[in-house]
Amino acid sequence: MNNKNKSIFSPTLKLFMGAMILANISSMMSFGYISLYLADLGAGVSDIGTVFTITSLVPLVLQIVGGWLSDSIGRLKTIAIGSVAGVIGAIGLWLAPSWEWTILAIGIGSISMALVGPSFSSFIADQTEEENRGKVFGITQSLYQVVGVVGPPVGGYIAQNYSYKSMYFVSMLLYSVAAIVRIWMANSLKFNTENNEKPTVQSFKKSIKTLVGLILSGGVVTWMFLADGTSDIAIRLSDSLSTIFQQEIGGQSIQEIGLLTSIQAVVMMIFNIPGGWLSDKFGERVGISIGFFLFATCFFIFIPATEFWQYALAWIISGIGASLLMPAYESLISKMVPEKMRGIAFGFFRSTLGIISFPAPLIGAALWERYSPQTPFLFTAYMMIVVGIVSWFKLNIPKNGIGQSESPLDGVS
Repeated sequence: MNNKNKSIFSPTLKLFMGAMILANISSMMSFGYISLYLADLGAGVSDIGTVFTITSLVPLVLQIVGGWLSDSIGRLKTIAIGSVAGVIGAIGLWLAPSWEWTILAIGIGSISMALVGPSFSSFIADQTEEENRGKVFGITQSLYQVVGVVGPPVGGYIAQNYSYKSMYFVSMLLYSVAAIVRIWMANSLKFNTENNEKPTVQSFKKSIKTLVGLILSGGVVTWMFLADGTSDIAIRLSDSLSTIFQQEIGGQSIQEIGLLTSIQAVVMMIFNIPGGWLSDKFGERVGISIGFFLFATCFFIFIPATEFWQYALAWIISGIGASLLMPAYESLISKMVPEKMRGIAFGFFRSTLGIISFPAPLIGAALWERYSPQTPFLFTAYMMIVVGIVSWFKLNIPKNGIGQSESPLDGVS
């Protein structure tokens, strides 16, 4: 980092985080209820699985491209480009006359997530000392969790008392304001990590070749890739069906579903900072493994639940698990690559969501319809246990572990 005395929470970064929070309040309002919105537009369970499967094609490619653009033209410029796509997608969701039209809207909106996600994580890593990186990711993610406290209950209130269309209109307005702030920042501010390189096909190929070589090396990155892919499959088997399950099987109202999401977000706000500290103190594998085990526990409570407090308990445990896992995971990835390749590294790993788990929503919907609504959630729970065990034994990194001097990526230009 060029200036070690520069606070991670400088005025500029506060504005950056503020825009991120506003944009993601909008996202939590819209995508948090997307399954129910699709059902309201006439989609069945298999239709919902189809929508999520088709729209996952976008991050399949663009998260890698988004990370590469972030490394080439700069974090803020990439975020600004993604924000324009986000506004178009939000307008599309609001105006969609049928569930089929939401496929196009969600696909365009996914461009925003694919471009913004790698840049956000890379920007935080760029500004952070390696020995404190887990803690800093924990702090920023705690601040970020305000979106889960505000977005779902506000969205649920509007949808239940007015209409889904009204909710998506408000969501579109909020995202538009955030996009304006992001575009202004990209054109008005310069950071010491922002680049002015011209993106080329040759540089993209070189970055991809380096990362693929690292993944195939058989080391920690290989096991991270396998664990990430397996957990993505597990999550996407049931994630798009969870709100439908809570409403149809658990008898929860729209507002109660939103409140449950807020409870989870509050828990994550509280535990993200301790989770980051745990990562820095005892190593990333501790938080990652325990996090996966807690996810499994969450689903074993979620599946037979019939009362609000039971769902709340499940979401509390899930929130603690995410708080232990995410700061450690982000920290571990950031330590594997030099600063100038962090964007494409984050994008490459996140693209496993599209590459490996592409058919998972369809499979989850088929398991629901062919066997029972509980079946996809059981598969998720057992897969989380397996990933937790693998992570404990294979992500054991020495304290001086993967310093820049020992990284296989050293010397990459």
